[in-house]
Amino acid sequence: MEQNQNLNYSKKILIHACCGICSGYPISLLQDMGYLVYVYFYNPNIYPESEYLKRLDAQKTICSHFNAILIEGKYNPNIYYDSVKGFESEPEKGARCDICFELRLKNTAIKAKELGIKEFTTSIGISPHKNFEKITQIGKSIAQKYDLSYFDINFRKQDGVLKTNKIANSLNIYRQNYCGCKFSVR
Repeated sequence: MEQNQNLNYSKKILIHACCGICSGYPISLLQDMGYLVYVYFYNPNIYPESEYLKRLDAQKTICSHFNAILIEGKYNPNIYYDSVKGFESEPEKGARCDICFELRLKNTAIKAKELGIKEFTTSIGISPHKNFEKITQIGKSIAQKYDLSYFDINFRKQDGVLKTNKIANSLNIYRQNYCGCKFSVR
C-alpha cells in the first residue's frame, strides 16, 4: 500500500490527522486521487502528554510508510482547556466535541493558508464514533472564513474503516482506547 512513486501529484491538500489509525486510509486514498498530502498533527486536546507522544509516534509511522509530509502542530493543552471551559461535563458527541473539532480545523485552515495550500480536510470523520455531517459543516464554515476549500470526502465509504484498520494493524500502530481528551477517558 505504499505511495506510488510514479504518480504526478497535480494538487496539494492538508489533512488534519487525529491519530495514526484514522489517517492511514485517508492519506492513501488522497494520494491515489492525485494529491500531494501534507499531514497536520494538531491535537492539543490529547491527554495526558504521554498519550499525545504515543499518537504522534504512530502518526510518524503512517506518514513514513506513505511518504506523506508530516507537520506537527504545537502541543499546548491549555488552548484546548480554555476553548472548552464551561463544557467539561458535556457528553461525548456534545457541544464540547464540536468546540474541539472547530479548534483543530481552524488551526488546520490557518496552517493551510501559511503553506499556500488551498484545500484541507480531516481524518476525524472516518471514525464511526464521530458525526461526519457535523464535522463537514464545521470544516466548510471555517474554509469559507479563510477563503479555502474543505474537501468533505467521507472516508468511511467503500469499507474505509476496515481499510484504515488493516493498514494500522499491518504497521503495528498504537491503538488508543478513548477519543483523546481527559473527559473522554471516563
